[in-house]
Amino acid sequence: MHRPTRLATLVAALFPCLAGAASEAISLDTVVVTGSRVEHSSFDLPAAVDLVDAERLGADQARVNASEALVAVPGITVQNRQNYAQDLQISSRGFGARSAFGVRGIRLISDGIPASMPDGQGQVATFNLDRAERIEVMRGPLSSIYGNNAGGVIQMFTADGKGAPSVETSFSAGSYGTWKADAALQGESGGVGYVIDTSRFSTDGYRQHSAAERDQSMVKLTFKPHPDGKLTLLANSFRQEALDPQGLTWDAYRSAPRSVAQGALDFNTRKSIDHQQGGVTYEQRFGQQVVQLSAYAGQRSTLQYQSIPVSSQQFSARHSGGIIDFDRDFAGLSGRWISRYDLAGGKLTGTVGFDYEQSTDDRRGYENFIGATLGVKGALRRQERDRVASFDQYAQAEWQGERWSLSGGLRHSRVAFKVEDNYLSNGDDSGTVTYDKTTPTVAALYRLTDTLNLYASAAQGFEAPTFNEMFYSSAGGSFNFALKPSTSTHYETGLKAYLGDHHRLDVALFEIDTKNELVVLSSSGGRTAYQNASGTTRRGLEVGLDSRWPNNFTSRLAYTALQARYDETFTFTTAPPAPLTKTVNAGNRLPGVAAHSLFGEVVWKHPASGFHAAVEGIARSKVYVEDTNEQPAAPAYAIANLRFGLARQYGALNIRGFLRFDNIFDRQYVGSVIVGDSNNRYYESAPGRTWLAGVSARYSF
Repeated sequence: MHRPTRLATLVAALFPCLAGAASEAISLDTVVVTGSRVEHSSFDLPAAVDLVDAERLGADQARVNASEALVAVPGITVQNRQNYAQDLQISSRGFGARSAFGVRGIRLISDGIPASMPDGQGQVATFNLDRAERIEVMRGPLSSIYGNNAGGVIQMFTADGKGAPSVETSFSAGSYGTWKADAALQGESGGVGYVIDTSRFSTDGYRQHSAAERDQSMVKLTFKPHPDGKLTLLANSFRQEALDPQGLTWDAYRSAPRSVAQGALDFNTRKSIDHQQGGVTYEQRFGQQVVQLSAYAGQRSTLQYQSIPVSSQQFSARHSGGIIDFDRDFAGLSGRWISRYDLAGGKLTGTVGFDYEQSTDDRRGYENFIGATLGVKGALRRQERDRVASFDQYAQAEWQGERWSLSGGLRHSRVAFKVEDNYLSNGDDSGTVTYDKTTPTVAALYRLTDTLNLYASAAQGFEAPTFNEMFYSSAGGSFNFALKPSTSTHYETGLKAYLGDHHRLDVALFEIDTKNELVVLSSSGGRTAYQNASGTTRRGLEVGLDSRWPNNFTSRLAYTALQARYDETFTFTTAPPAPLTKTVNAGNRLPGVAAHSLFGEVVWKHPASGFHAAVEGIARSKVYVEDTNEQPAAPAYAIANLRFGLARQYGALNIRGFLRFDNIFDRQYVGSVIVGDSNNRYYESAPGRTWLAGVSARYSF
């Protein structure tokens, strides 16, 4: 008997439910483009990739935070800090957990336009979730084909405007003075599809000093100048004002989880963001060949008040002040050629392309006091121009036969940083540094049966330090051009299976070995310094199970087990004013990473009435907060949520409403942590029991 046949017989004997799956199970499959860069069945892609569709994105939520939907994706941890000044904390297989703000280590893309800056830092808050059609999330080796990130790729796609015009408006409100209003128009006229959306969000915040207000707008236009061509124009605007409650000590969290440290109040810590971005993409088909081009440009202004320090005597000679003020211009250009051929009884798809991105910051720093008055813009302490540019070239190919799929790729990344210091009274921090890396990827998938695929993949990953990680990481709080990029080797194997007619199972096993891991040296008052550590190892298991049950029940289960540890013992010295030498032992857990995470959901729908109800469960094991693992870990927790919804159609008018209750048992728990905080304020409290209600109406003309 041939080896694959024997293997198929063995698997069928062990899992008899795989052998009899009918074609109806195919309805559980989804089409994704992340990974292969062309439309591809997720079932036949040799990678851990999940699709979050529009139904889950709008599952009785305000559509403010990506954490609302990504919580159901294994391998991804999305923590709502309850602090809009610092954005969500997103990590993938442990990458990104150390980020002091925003997202790093994960590539963010919106409608083909990067939402990550050239240095790898991004902000998922700029995603417009109101018009999102789907979000694709990929972890593992294949993400290295996207360049300077090691944790994965998160791509959001907005639906094209189609059909007769329709107008939609929605409003939601809930606990702690939270509300959001949204209005949208979509349709197609004269061959031009259009989507226009604008919203306002406001909250008083769960914790003291955590109020926020956000305005967000987007426009998307699509049309075909040629029967085989498509042009897309995009414009986005994001403005946010947010107070910054910072973290809490362990004792403060336990006794008063909604409180803030006095320093945050004294300095009125806060952050303002004004972000605009526009882009254009064009796709032209030539038979089996496709050319895709995109270009974008934008501007971002940020003003942040931190809680350091209280008198000019505490400033070191090189201190850059307690206020960050910068204006950023950024732009990019990318292109790729995709070709398809018949080869050796199968289909060969090849892709070659490039990505060029650059940004320039006019950055200033100020003292955050004048005399005895704190939290106001004082004397200038920093003035410079920071430039970063990245230029990547890549090639990948995939061959699909009857049983086998083989793929491979190669990407060369070059990231160049340049600092021009124009404030020289405290020394000259000017300098340059360039990082280069070529990363290969290989993968194979074998169709054991029509309902069971096995795959394996391997790759090298690359993460350059971001500007934020270099800013304060040298002696005296100046630039550290000596930081090294971290490099990683990824291995993954998994299976994708249909169990019977109504169940889809995805399992992935992985191991990641990293060298020169970037870790937190110190974090105080909103400012974080970094250093390179010894190697680390991540080993894990991810399981996703989607099911359809009799009587209109569906369920979703997502489980992640992750062991992330240091391989070697190392020491480091904390930052002044009270430097201490500390030891991190081999075998210590990486901070900010839970060993176990679980999401479960059961939904019941009544087709005739349009009513649905769901129960959600979320559980996570404890999380260490710093590298020595000596401080109290954020405890394990489990919470439950309930939600209800109703959708009714009255001719051309569609009306929807929902009501949800989160943390129904009113558990006190730590929602996220600030890794390595020098003041021991590691803990960011999550809310107790909360409610949210919303209504929307859409009229089609």
